[in-house]
Amino acid sequence: MAEAGTATVPPVRHRITGTLTARTVGVACAVALLSVLVTAAVAIPLGVRGTERGARASLAARADLVAAAVSGASDDAQRAALLDRLAGELAGQGIELVGIAPGSVPRQLPDSVLRRLAAGEPVAARRPARIDGRPTLLEGRPTGGQTAVVLLQPLRPGAGRLVWSNLWLALVAGLGAGLVAGVLLAARLSRPIRAAAHAAQRLRTGDRTVRVPVESPVEAAQLAHALNDLAAALAASEARQRDFLLSISHELRTPLTTLRGYAEALADGVVDADATGPTGRIMLDEAHRLDRLVGDLLALARLEAADFTIEVADVDLGTLLADAVTAWSPRFAGSGVTVALAAPPAPLLVRTDPGRLRQVVDILLDNALRVVPAGGTVRVGVPSDPPATEPDTVAVQVHDDGPGFTDDDLAVIFERGALHRRYRGERSVGTGIGLALAAGLTQRIGGRITAGHSPGGGAVFTVLLPRRPGGPVAPGGLT
Repeated sequence: MAEAGTATVPPVRHRITGTLTARTVGVACAVALLSVLVTAAVAIPLGVRGTERGARASLAARADLVAAAVSGASDDAQRAALLDRLAGELAGQGIELVGIAPGSVPRQLPDSVLRRLAAGEPVAARRPARIDGRPTLLEGRPTGGQTAVVLLQPLRPGAGRLVWSNLWLALVAGLGAGLVAGVLLAARLSRPIRAAAHAAQRLRTGDRTVRVPVESPVEAAQLAHALNDLAAALAASEARQRDFLLSISHELRTPLTTLRGYAEALADGVVDADATGPTGRIMLDEAHRLDRLVGDLLALARLEAADFTIEVADVDLGTLLADAVTAWSPRFAGSGVTVALAAPPAPLLVRTDPGRLRQVVDILLDNALRVVPAGGTVRVGVPSDPPATEPDTVAVQVHDDGPGFTDDDLAVIFERGALHRRYRGERSVGTGIGLALAAGLTQRIGGRITAGHSPGGGAVFTVLLPRRPGGPVAPGGLT
C-alpha cells in the first residue's frame, strides 16, 4: 500500500521510435545516406566529363594517325584501300571513319565542319556534336588535295545510369556504417542518462545515499554533478528538518507539560484558593508562549505562499519604533534590562507593510531580551547616515549588550534552527525560527536584514527598507 500523501508515478511507456537509441541510429543512417547521395551527385558529373575528355583525347590521337597514313598514299586507289582497311579496324573500336573527297560526302556532317576541312583546318569539337540525333565526338583532319578524314565516336549512352546502378553498393555500405555508428553512439550517450534516471528514481523513494558516476561527455558530467549535489542538498535539508522538528517538539512539550501539571493540580484540588490566581496567570503565560510559537511556525510556513498578504502603506518609522518600545518596556523592566529609543526628530516615511515591519521589530526585541543579562541595554533607532552603498534605503537597527555572535554564527544566523542547534544548553536560545522568520518577512516587504558585531559588544541587527520617494531625511539617531 502506498503511504498517505505519496503520489504514485505510473511508468512511462514509449514506442521504440521515441528512444534515444532509435533516434541516434536514425540520424546516423540519414547522415550516411545523405553523404553517399551528395558524393554521388558531385562525383558522377565529374566522372562523366573525365571519361569524355579521355575519349576525346584518344580520338584526336587516332585522327592524327589516320590523317598521316592517308596523306602518304601515292594515288586514289591506294588511298581508298587504306581508308577501307582503317575503317574496318576502327569500327571494331566503335569509331566510324569518314573519308571526304571533292564532290563526295558519304555522311551528313555539320556545315561548319565541312567548311573548315575544305579550308585545310583541322577540326576538334570541344563539345559532342549531334550526329543522327546522338551525341558524338568528332575529330577531322585535312589530308591534302581537298581531301580529309573525319572520325566519329558516339558517346556511350547510360554512363551516368551505370554509375547510379552501382550506387546501391555504396548506399548499403553507408547505411551499415551509419547503423553501427548510431548504435555505438546511442549506447555511449544513453548510459549516463539511464544512470541518472535510475538515481532519480532512488531519490524519489527516499534513498539519499545514491550517487551518479561522473563520466564524459561534459553534458553528462554536468548532469551527474547536478544530481549528486541535489542528493547531498536533500540529505542536508532533511537532516536540518529532523533537528528542527526535534527542537520544536521540545519547545512545544515544555509549555504543554507545565499546563498539564497545573491542570492536574487544579483538578486534584491540590492548589489552595489563594494560589488559584497565580496558577492561572502561569497557565495563561504558558498558553501565550505556546500560541506565539505556533503562530511563528504558521507564519514561517506561509512566507512562500502566494496568498501571503502584504498591505503596503506610508509608515512613519519614528512612530512605529516608539510604539514597539512602549509595548516592550514592561517586559524589559521586569528582566532588569534597559531599552533605549533613538527616534528620528522629524517624520521619516518608508513605503512598506507596517504590520509586518512591526512583527520584525518585535522578533528582534524578543531575541535581545532573551540574551541580554540584567543591567544590560538594548538600543533601538535609525542610524544618522544611510548606508554608503545603498543611499536610497533607510536602516532600522537594534543593538544589544548580549554575548554576541562569532563570524561563523553570522554566516548562518538567519537559517532556521541553526543557532538553536549550536547553543542549546550553553545560553538562552529560543526555538530557532524567530530570526529565520524575521529574514523572510523583511524580504517579503521589499527589504533586507543583516547581522553584525555591535561596536560596544554584543550584536546589531540592521533592517534596510526602501525610502519613500520624496520622503525626508531625518538627522540624528543612532551613532
